[in-house]
Amino acid sequence: MNPLLSRLQPYPFERLRQLFAGVTPNPAYRPISLGIGEPKHPTPVFIKQALAAAMDIPGHDLAGYPPTAGTPQLRQACAGWLQRRYGLAVDAATQVLPVNGSREALFAFAQTVIDPTRPAVVVCPNPFYQIYEGAALLAGAQPYYAPSDPARNFAVDWDSVPASVWEQTQLVYVCSPGNPTGAVMPLDEWRKLFALQDRHGFVIASDECYSEIYFRDEPPLGGLEAAAQSGNGDFRKLVAFTSLSKRSNVPGMRSGFVAGDAQLLKQFLLYRTYHGSAMSPIVQSASVAAWNDEAHVVANREQYRRKFAEVTPLLEQVLDVRLPDASFYLWAGVRGSDTDFARDLLVQYNVTVLPGSYLAREAGGANPGAGRVRMALVADTPECLEAAQRIVQFVQNRTQ
Repeated sequence: MNPLLSRLQPYPFERLRQLFAGVTPNPAYRPISLGIGEPKHPTPVFIKQALAAAMDIPGHDLAGYPPTAGTPQLRQACAGWLQRRYGLAVDAATQVLPVNGSREALFAFAQTVIDPTRPAVVVCPNPFYQIYEGAALLAGAQPYYAPSDPARNFAVDWDSVPASVWEQTQLVYVCSPGNPTGAVMPLDEWRKLFALQDRHGFVIASDECYSEIYFRDEPPLGGLEAAAQSGNGDFRKLVAFTSLSKRSNVPGMRSGFVAGDAQLLKQFLLYRTYHGSAMSPIVQSASVAAWNDEAHVVANREQYRRKFAEVTPLLEQVLDVRLPDASFYLWAGVRGSDTDFARDLLVQYNVTVLPGSYLAREAGGANPGAGRVRMALVADTPECLEAAQRIVQFVQNRTQ
């Protein structure tokens, strides 16, 4: 067996299952889960229709192997979206590559980029999406957890990373908007990271799967957009990752794309050709329809905005929580242990939340997720409101 597998930590939801082992939720309440970030809004009808229609398109049925590089139509649709969303002109043939959702691509990218024949560090935010850590470990690298600063809406504190760490860093994962905090990285922070990149030569993987769920008038800045505004028009050593899962409510399609440095994508395509990562032609065809339509994205974003506008003020009464910049999570501070909070909430009110300490690692003597819980407001508004009302009652009764 690969000995590196032993370095993997249990996934947060496995830890949650262990936490709840032997727990009997209060049967007086129907179960409500805010634990998993899985979109629950209905999939747009036109995407379902596009999936069905693709079966009848010549060359798009199931009788042939799909190209790993994707169809020209899909790559052009992705490039067109980048132009409309960020004002970027990219070469669809060399700077765009379809992937089976951002999760598998974020993992596979590290296997392409990391050179295990020399000391390798992968810097990721803390708290973080656990795929970053697993990808680093299985590539033979050592993760370094850069802390998030609560005083700056949980922005990553790049200044806290020692020069000795940067000298061995081969890959940096950026998550903006962030999971679980919802923080968006501004241009000055990007430029700080680009300056470090120029000095040390590492690659940046920018995870942007929450980019279309935001609560301010200004849409979140993208990594490629920040690079272009900073004079890096060919996106050297930078690749952005995005997905239809949250944007279009189609997590089951497993469809996204990466874009950026053409040389990196050439090598990534080589890796993926051997790995067997081609997207179904039926999914590719439906993805073209999804990337070419923005009306359903606007409607989806408005639904989240209305939901957060109703739920957040309720929870602000009893928890340290505020409206995030973006994403569909609330990152709430609780009194005492976050694991006790999650377990007791399930026992008394049959609501599931994810302990924040499960989404972070101890660094510098502290776990930055401790004392917080992540709430995924992915269900419809009435269910999320009911969950929030139960949480208010739970906290009020807990502090009396």
